[in-house]
Amino acid sequence: MATIVSRPVVKLRRNTDDYFFAAMSLLALGTVFLGFARSYFMAGTVRAHLPSAIIHVHAVVFSSWILLFVAQTTLVSIGRIGWHKKLGICGAVLACLMVILGAAAAIDSARRHFVPPGVDSPTMLAIEATELSVFAFLVVWGIRARRDGAAHKRLMMLATISLLGPAVNRWPFAFIHQIPPSTGFVIDAFLLSIIAFDLVTRRKIHRATAWGSLTIFLMAPAMFALGRTPFGVHFTEWLQR
Repeated sequence: MATIVSRPVVKLRRNTDDYFFAAMSLLALGTVFLGFARSYFMAGTVRAHLPSAIIHVHAVVFSSWILLFVAQTTLVSIGRIGWHKKLGICGAVLACLMVILGAAAAIDSARRHFVPPGVDSPTMLAIEATELSVFAFLVVWGIRARRDGAAHKRLMMLATISLLGPAVNRWPFAFIHQIPPSTGFVIDAFLLSIIAFDLVTRRKIHRATAWGSLTIFLMAPAMFALGRTPFGVHFTEWLQR
């Protein structure tokens, strides 16, 4: 009897997971669109006036990642696991391109002395390097855990969340610019949503959620510390020369 009862419970939990992460992927898509609507999406994407060709390519690849992520979570939620696995190969390739082009875009921005208000060049370069490192770490972990559906979907969601900072920074809301920690609060809200979901549906935090969220929580102090090191300062100066 215990086995008969547990199977519907496990299936219900799996379906709830699928719907929740599909909704979270749409929320991530909305976050990115809101942040880059004026400068990129509403400006005609390929016709947008971006500062360099590498930024254009980076924007296309990043947008493709977000759209593929939404497609992947949707396919799982409607039971198209076969298609999900096939597209997963494209996702792995796209993730590699994300890291390579993200690094190239960060170097390009440093050479152009592009920084948002209140941030110096070494810190900006450290922020971008740390975000890419965390993204790569979580994606690799997620791919290795692909046979564990619960861990896989959480890690890929967390990897995507780790890159949402630049989009949130560009939200057209005054508080984002008036209160510098606001971007971190928005990212933390994404993480806390997954933690709360785990507590409600599982009565405990999933191991992937716990370690992945901790990695992203530690990302902020790590990137600001790296930007203030002599190596970070000298490397940035070398790039700009």
